[in-house]
This record gives sequence, C-alpha cells and structure tokens, in this order.
Amino acid sequence: MECYQNHSRKRVRKDVFFVAKKEVVKKIKLQIPAGKATPAPPVGTVLGPAGINLQEFCTKYNDATKDKMGDILPVEISIYDDRSFDFVIKTPPAAFLIKKYAKINKGSTKGSNETVATLTDAQVTEIAETKLPDLNCYDLEAAKKTVIGTAKNMGVAVETKEN
Repeated sequence: MECYQNHSRKRVRKDVFFVAKKEVVKKIKLQIPAGKATPAPPVGTVLGPAGINLQEFCTKYNDATKDKMGDILPVEISIYDDRSFDFVIKTPPAAFLIKKYAKINKGSTKGSNETVATLTDAQVTEIAETKLPDLNCYDLEAAKKTVIGTAKNMGVAVETKEN
C-alpha cells in the first residue's frame, strides 16, 4: 500500500510499524545460590533501587536454576528503560567448582604456599569443560591452565599425567 503525503512525490508506507528498541538502563551482576533467590537481601537491596519487580525476578531465576540446586551461579541482569529485565545465567565460578570437587570449605589462607587439597587431572578437565563457555579461551587446554592457576592460588595441588 503506497500513499503520497502533502502532494509530494515521496512514498511513505503506512502498513509498516517500527517497534522502538528498548534501551538498557543498567546492568547488574550478582552471584546467587541456584533456586534460592528471595526478595530479601542481598537480591532485594541491589535490585530494589533499580525498580524491577523483585518477586518476578526471583520466580524466573528459581525456575531457570532449579536443576542446579546447591551451586552458586553468577547472573547478569539487564534492566531496560520501561523497568522490564532480562538475565543471563553464567557457569559457576572456578573457585566454587574447585572447592566442590576437592571437597573443602575454603581455600588456603597462605595461597600457593600451603596445600589444603589435591585435584586429579580428570577433575580439572571436567571443571574446565564446565567453565569453557564463560572463559576467554578457545580450547580445552587453555581452559585447563586457567583452572590450574586458580587452584594453585587457592592452595589446591593438581596431579597431572606424566607420559
């Protein structure tokens, strides 16, 4: 359908509607236990001033993470100018996964000078495969080196295969 406006020869389509793109006003990063988000602190104190519906966020987050209960998951929340939001759930932090696989509560207080646990090469590979989508490396070997570096700084030794 074509229409001429103001008797000029300029063609304007009347059947096309342009949807305005929502503008991101704020990005917030949080680390919340999977399936356990509540409007209480720390979630409420961070998201409340942003003006989004806390209960809606908590329900959506808990539904999205109920299969990973017990893990701490980083989430990146994009808040738009109309107070709507989207969020992206990342993989658990490397330090959390290392503590989980090594079965320890916390790393060494003296860093790499004190060994508190040991991981096998297979465990490091499994952690690296889990973390690979969120790391800034392209292959598994580079991801393993990143995980090994984190483990060493936490005081966790790594048994490597020797050929």
